[in-house]
Amino acid sequence: MTEESSTHFIHEIIENDLAANKIETIITRFPPEPNGYLHIGHAKAIHLDFGTAQKYAGRCHLRFDDTNPEAEDEQYVHAIQEDIRWLGYDWGENLYWASSYFNQMETYARQLIEQGNAYVCDLTQEAFKTYRGIPTQPGQEPPGRHRTIQENLDLFDQMRNGDHPNGAYVLRAKIDMTSPNLHLRDPAIYRIKHATHHHTGDSHCIYPMYDFAHCIEDSIEGITHSLCTLEFEVHRPLYEWILTQLNLYRPQQIEFARLNITYTVMSKRKLLQLVQENHVNGWDDPRLPTISGMRRRGFTPTAIRNLCTQVGCTKFESLTEIERLEACVRDDLNETSPRAMAILDPIKLIIENYPADQTEQLEIANHPQNESYGTRTVPFTRECYIEREDYMDDAPNKFKRFTLGREVRLRGAYCVTCTHVEKDEKGNVTTLHTTYDPETRGVNPPDGRKVRGTVHWVSTAHAIDAEIRLYDRLFTNENPLADKDKPFTDFLNPDSLQRCQAKLEPSLQTANPGDRFQFERVGYFCADLDHTSTTPTFNRTLTLRAAKKI
Repeated sequence: MTEESSTHFIHEIIENDLAANKIETIITRFPPEPNGYLHIGHAKAIHLDFGTAQKYAGRCHLRFDDTNPEAEDEQYVHAIQEDIRWLGYDWGENLYWASSYFNQMETYARQLIEQGNAYVCDLTQEAFKTYRGIPTQPGQEPPGRHRTIQENLDLFDQMRNGDHPNGAYVLRAKIDMTSPNLHLRDPAIYRIKHATHHHTGDSHCIYPMYDFAHCIEDSIEGITHSLCTLEFEVHRPLYEWILTQLNLYRPQQIEFARLNITYTVMSKRKLLQLVQENHVNGWDDPRLPTISGMRRRGFTPTAIRNLCTQVGCTKFESLTEIERLEACVRDDLNETSPRAMAILDPIKLIIENYPADQTEQLEIANHPQNESYGTRTVPFTRECYIEREDYMDDAPNKFKRFTLGREVRLRGAYCVTCTHVEKDEKGNVTTLHTTYDPETRGVNPPDGRKVRGTVHWVSTAHAIDAEIRLYDRLFTNENPLADKDKPFTDFLNPDSLQRCQAKLEPSLQTANPGDRFQFERVGYFCADLDHTSTTPTFNRTLTLRAAKKI
């Protein structure tokens, strides 16, 4: 488990509570609904919930708020647990389910009816909105609000027994139809759903609403600090009302600003739309801000935690630039990624004076700054592949790579000089012909002449073929939801995924799915986790440097 090391207003509240002996053990919870995959916004909440518990020697519960069987699935349960563990956190024995409390919640709902604090309503959701009204005007009391307690108990029992179809009735809390807070205008707390639940099967046909269930779950588990994002601030009066009416222990709910990042959407509903409409290839598509997508793209848990620490925890909504996340990823990958050579747009280089039947095994460092990464042997032969962009006709002086007559170093090998080139019928260079200086293997020229450029290469005889997936931002607009007159899908980037066939050094043949590398002078890449092809596949995590803003 990784500690949340920063201090912010929530930690100050907790420290004051501990100093005043209001509580002995800090207990937080992370309560995802298993109706989709987690995204980086959830990562901030995970970092806060689990990290805070560890910082104050407490515990954090993982609780699945599985109160809507129609939207939930066991695959999401497994994916959520995998993502949390990958981020570096563990709940130990503290795994809980809202569905484990269903019988208790029904008892509490019945108690509210008996107290005159809840009633059964037969209005549809749309019809009730008319009675509820708007915040600046009082609502109207809906029909059925004055049913007797016994009538409400009988109807609630009928709902529980499955005597009515979906939508026929809901149980509402009887609070205040004139409150300026719409969440206090008789909110629904139970609805009928004839659906099989992934955890409880067909044992229930009524299910609690989130606002009713969540506070009771927190209370039962003895949560001390219920940390929520800012949109739940207006829900807090209902949270407290329910627990007060039921005379239950009341945790302290504290709200914080969620993490929003440019060029992404952070709504599970919209992410689901992207998946279902095939704009992306599943929840773990590397273009998505889902944790599984970022893992598959090659982002590291350390980088994501570092971002969460950097943005901190405040009460102010803001939009974090994606460049900040990318900088965290680059900083970590630069330190932790072994180097390798890959040619994404190959042309051939022939060393005319190198023995045609000779193969040298060159010892090349896996990391230029960290000797602990060791070395690898890379085969070198007379013919190699280099990047097409590493040659230019009539190159300017600042161009340090190949042009006719210029000497360039092949990484970890020799200095070679381009003597002439071959081109196809369209004028595209296909082959560079060169000569090499055998005295320059791994060292500078002995006569002191300066070689200004170094390029990477791969032996043609030993290269392995691979598919490279070049991922870019999914949207062209930094805030795809800002224009209310256009669907957010109008801003999808048509070039967010491009593929190319590359030539890789042979050591990459044994890369395991999830292994990360810096392809020298090209970028950071990750062996694809969905490794179903016999051809190695690598996803581009990021380029070596941030793209310049237009």
